Amino acid sequence: MIATRLRRCTQLAALFPKCPSSGLFSSFASAPPLPSSRLLPPSYPSQLTRGICVIFPKHLFSTLTDTVPSTPDKSTFERLYVHGVAQPQTKPTELKIDRVVCNNEHNEKLESNSGKDAVTNPVKEKDSEMEMSGPEKEAWWLLNQSVVNYCSSPVGTLAANDPGLCNQMLNYDQVFIRDFVPSAIVFLLKGEGEIVRNFLLHTLQLQSWEKTVDCYSPGQGLMPASFKVRTVPLDGNSEAFEEVLDPDFGESAIGRVAPVDSGLWWIILLRAYGKITGDCALQERIDVQTGIRLILNLCLSDGFDMFPTLLVTDGSCMIDRRMGIHGHPLEIQALFYSALRCAREMIIINDSSKNQVRAISNRLTALSFHIRQYYWVDMRKINEIYRYKTEEYSHDAINKFNIYPDQIPSWLVDWIPEKGGYLIGNLQPAHMDFRFFSLGNLWAIVSSLATDRQAEGILNLIDEKWDDLVANMPLKICYPALEYDEWRIITGSDPKNTPWSYHNGGAWPTLLWQFTLACIKMGRQDLAHRALEVAEKRLSNDKWPEYYDTRTGRFIGKQSHLYQTWTIAGFLVSKMLLRNPELASILICDEDLELLEGCACGLSKSARIKCSRKAARSQVLV
Repeated sequence: MIATRLRRCTQLAALFPKCPSSGLFSSFASAPPLPSSRLLPPSYPSQLTRGICVIFPKHLFSTLTDTVPSTPDKSTFERLYVHGVAQPQTKPTELKIDRVVCNNEHNEKLESNSGKDAVTNPVKEKDSEMEMSGPEKEAWWLLNQSVVNYCSSPVGTLAANDPGLCNQMLNYDQVFIRDFVPSAIVFLLKGEGEIVRNFLLHTLQLQSWEKTVDCYSPGQGLMPASFKVRTVPLDGNSEAFEEVLDPDFGESAIGRVAPVDSGLWWIILLRAYGKITGDCALQERIDVQTGIRLILNLCLSDGFDMFPTLLVTDGSCMIDRRMGIHGHPLEIQALFYSALRCAREMIIINDSSKNQVRAISNRLTALSFHIRQYYWVDMRKINEIYRYKTEEYSHDAINKFNIYPDQIPSWLVDWIPEKGGYLIGNLQPAHMDFRFFSLGNLWAIVSSLATDRQAEGILNLIDEKWDDLVANMPLKICYPALEYDEWRIITGSDPKNTPWSYHNGGAWPTLLWQFTLACIKMGRQDLAHRALEVAEKRLSNDKWPEYYDTRTGRFIGKQSHLYQTWTIAGFLVSKMLLRNPELASILICDEDLELLEGCACGLSKSARIKCSRKAARSQVLV
């Protein structure tokens, strides 16, 4: 049984530039007060966020700084956008909020809904239109067709917009946080920041709901995997309707797994929005700062784990099915590191946050050392593992995780090039997952989780093993595929993750934008151009599939949805970044040497307890 309790919003700092209703002054004058909590009727499938317009005095909210006259009249009220109250009419209208001041001082930002976006377009439109190819023009049209509106404002893009499967969309007709990221980057690069701002604020509102699955509630800061805009009848009125946001926190997902990566992607996107629009006031709002800290509280909470990596279950990220990535998968660690870096830039340091900022810095240092030291493999490292002694009981053990040399797979011995290497997929006691996972390695480059030497090695490996990792369509989600007994045991004989299909070695065109970012950062645009050329030859003709099957990516995936939005958006991001490589800085993080200066962990220099800070710094200087 799934129940959702709506809590009254106490911050009310999430002011939206548009409101779905007007003329409610008289309607709400006699309305009963909003209860402190309310249980949704059982007819609703899950938690719903309603778009309502109510009237409150200005002096109740710290975000509004205008003084209230001693004799207030109707003009001294502002309309604020809140959730949890029924909307008594169906016709949406626009609302203008005159002034919002973030952090109660300085940074004033005028906002209006006149239809003009305050974001300056960083891409020259005329030049872009002249250079656009046929597939690129089609991609732009399809992306605009996928936009989802909530109360007359854009809030995201559909996961897929396949007209051939209109009655079999499952959850592909929803807005996914991870899927929307490349779409958001496209809109930001185009200068259309409104949809990204709305998305960030609406998903932030959803974070505050209380989630309960079988009498158990997950952490307070959990972000939903996705949400859907639904139109439902008003309570007790069969002729009037309202729009609601219906989020999925994992309680409807396959396997009922919470989306660990959603909150991490949200923080990363929030930083990108601020860097390209200059709207830093959004990051400084009280509700946004609270949202960041709630996500970090979940990630930085104490547990039994001895490692700085984030412990997760199978299926908690882009690979959302059973694929043997439970534990400490590289993809989650790279996103975790990136989110910590972004949060460290955005958190306002004060008495209430300084301890968390200190915890972030310490975790970043420990995490970077752990990944660089223990996840990295190249020819030299594999040979070292091949000669490992086992069952070492010592503080100075070389084989710290008791890895058995026989775990080295036979395919790896001949596959690893002389020059190049990569970060393995997972590391746990007595277990190393030697598969190559593209997203984790690429985002390790983008976020500087990998050293420059390691980043160069990863791109060298992709170049050397192009026929295995790119071939007819970039980019393999992982390599190699699980086959035979491995596939049956690890995936549970999953019919969707058969060898060289879907998450099990399928080729995912959306990874093209992460690949482009990594290549730009390392000065290897030649590889990005090469991959983009391969993709552009097929994507439009194949109707923009979600993924491709077979060892070389020759076939459209057997269950692949067509007109997949993040395939379209990933292609557009790559095109735009390669035309304007300097714009890649919105997502790229350079090495932060301050994290490696001095020791803040308070460990002694005894043989029993050693600090990794010096070792981490030495790797950067290699």
